[in-house]
Amino acid sequence: MARLGVYRDFFRHFSRLEKPVQDQVIEAFSKFEEATYAGLHLEPVKNARDGRMRTIRITDFWRGVVLAPERGDLYVLLNVLPHDKAYDWAKRRRVTVNTATGVIELRDLVTLEEQAESTIAEPQELAPLFSRVKDAEMERLGVDAQVLAFARTFNSDDQLDKAQTFLPKQQHDVLVGLASGMTVDEVWASLPSPADDLRHIDLEDVAAAVERSPEQVLLVNGPDELMEAFAKPFALWRIYLHPSQRDAAHGSFGGPARVTGGPGTGKTVVALHRAKHLAGRANQDGAVLVTTFIRTLPSTIEDALRELVDDEAVLNRIEIRHIDGVAYRLVTGGSGSLAVLRAEEEKARWTRVIRRLGLPSRFDEAFLGHEWRQVILSQDITSLEAYQQARRPGRGKALGHLQKAQVWEAVSAFTESLRADKVWTYETICLEAIRLLEASERQPYRHVIVDEAQDLSPWHWRLLRAATTRGRDDLFLAGDTHQRVYDYRVSLKKLGIDIAGRSARLKINYRTTAEILHWSLGLLHGERVDDMNGDLDTLAGYRSEIHGAEPQRVGFTTQQGELDNLVKTVTRWLDQGVEPGRIGVAARSNMVADQAVAKLKAAGIPAASLAKKHTDSEIGVGTMHRMKGMEFRCVAVIGVSEHTVPPTSAITPADEDVIAHHQDLQRERCLLFVACTRAREELALSWHGNASSFLPI
Repeated sequence: MARLGVYRDFFRHFSRLEKPVQDQVIEAFSKFEEATYAGLHLEPVKNARDGRMRTIRITDFWRGVVLAPERGDLYVLLNVLPHDKAYDWAKRRRVTVNTATGVIELRDLVTLEEQAESTIAEPQELAPLFSRVKDAEMERLGVDAQVLAFARTFNSDDQLDKAQTFLPKQQHDVLVGLASGMTVDEVWASLPSPADDLRHIDLEDVAAAVERSPEQVLLVNGPDELMEAFAKPFALWRIYLHPSQRDAAHGSFGGPARVTGGPGTGKTVVALHRAKHLAGRANQDGAVLVTTFIRTLPSTIEDALRELVDDEAVLNRIEIRHIDGVAYRLVTGGSGSLAVLRAEEEKARWTRVIRRLGLPSRFDEAFLGHEWRQVILSQDITSLEAYQQARRPGRGKALGHLQKAQVWEAVSAFTESLRADKVWTYETICLEAIRLLEASERQPYRHVIVDEAQDLSPWHWRLLRAATTRGRDDLFLAGDTHQRVYDYRVSLKKLGIDIAGRSARLKINYRTTAEILHWSLGLLHGERVDDMNGDLDTLAGYRSEIHGAEPQRVGFTTQQGELDNLVKTVTRWLDQGVEPGRIGVAARSNMVADQAVAKLKAAGIPAASLAKKHTDSEIGVGTMHRMKGMEFRCVAVIGVSEHTVPPTSAITPADEDVIAHHQDLQRERCLLFVACTRAREELALSWHGNASSFLPI
């Protein structure tokens, strides 16, 4: 009886196929176990570099490429492509067995040979990239003679990056590790567990190698498992880690550690695996907290963890909670409730304070609220004397001693009124939680993992530091300051969180096409983005292996024309077989998002606000802020117009505060960057009137 494996990289490609083609693929392979070789109509590929390559008819236009065993009954689906492209793809490739780990590898043999010849012919002016690594060490790491000869011609990281598309994946990972400065032993430790005794392994027995390759091939048992795998193809890759991700997820660190990387590099995946790793250790003696600033993310993380962890005891040691929810639970003890002010109620309290104290018009509700949060709370200021000496970067024109005294009096009156009325803000709940923790003899968490770390405020960091037992593997942070969309800028070092020497950066984007990624990076060109630790962050080397259509950009005279175009764009995606729940629409404001929902519904297209209930049968529409932590096959970003992106109200005038002005502009650029990089396959931007100055020319 035939058995089937599916090459894991194919699942990302499968998710981009039109729905009718996906259905045909599933139908063609759903009865695989019952089929015989002849019944499958597997056709040999003439002039193939690997004689085991076969094709199978999916439709008149589409063909599947299958690796057929020379002996045994295990077949591997490698790819599905249009007829001519499928045969060309199969002719060029060869499957081999890695000499270090005994797992299968797939290489584009033709491109590798062509590139090797052209590179050797070019004069080499720079020092070789791997001059410090001996041939024997390369061989130990599984780099075979053909790849080694090519690698010896490299003298730049750029050459290595370009080779990723045609080199065997594991061998390329080895070269990347060595080029990044890892020792041979460190690279060896990052590889999948090597076969017990390679001396007794037949390197020509590809079928046996497939059995040893769970990270490369998913073996399915029957049509039900196949259907389940194809039902969530993009989620499947999350279960397995790239070596650079594995080091961060499974390493042991002498203190706080961090992983950074652009959108779609798998930071959340690393955080999930980190939680599983820590909670599953035999000597685990305390709870593992996974937390984030995004309110909608904990439920998504919990669902993903349940896919990843099948041991209920391990799951029970992991607590997943929004950061403000952590503080709330600590203050209430898990029972009872607190009266929390809504935004409009807080504004009314500030108004009463202003009137009672007779403050000048400059000190309005917004100013006082921001001063309280961004200066007083952020710097943990507890006295007028400390406030008088405090720096206020990015907070407008300087305040004199008398003015600071007036502000301090207003803040004191505001916080005293909260205590008197027994009402709270999320900030005061967090402060109370910190006070309780510092007075306690024990901390509630042994390990804390933070996702979207760039969005936490200074008081959130003080809470987590106080809630965690200091020591090995205490704090693990995953984030990207290029995606910071809130006002808080912190120095981890000043907050007692020292990550020096324990920070890794991910470079491979698994979500977005190279075309969308390249265009989106242009939004941040020239921006100096801090790394939360006193230095500048960078996206240098950040890349995608997936290719697709260029982003669409179009302007209209009127908003009505733009919304009409939105309907046409979404209709086209639906006609291509994209499910409604896989389509997202982003706008800078709730008002524009609501207008988009109404327009789509009027056209008979199911749509719903992401801020409300949203199902897989509806187009998801929300603000750019709401898009944080989400991903869609196709995204339309609308209203990218002058004075709307960025909105004038969100930008401090340059003549009032130059620092704040530049920080506000950068935050808004990052927000647009976040919205655009939610798209996996297609991105469409539109505006009416003049286009936003943020858009690359």
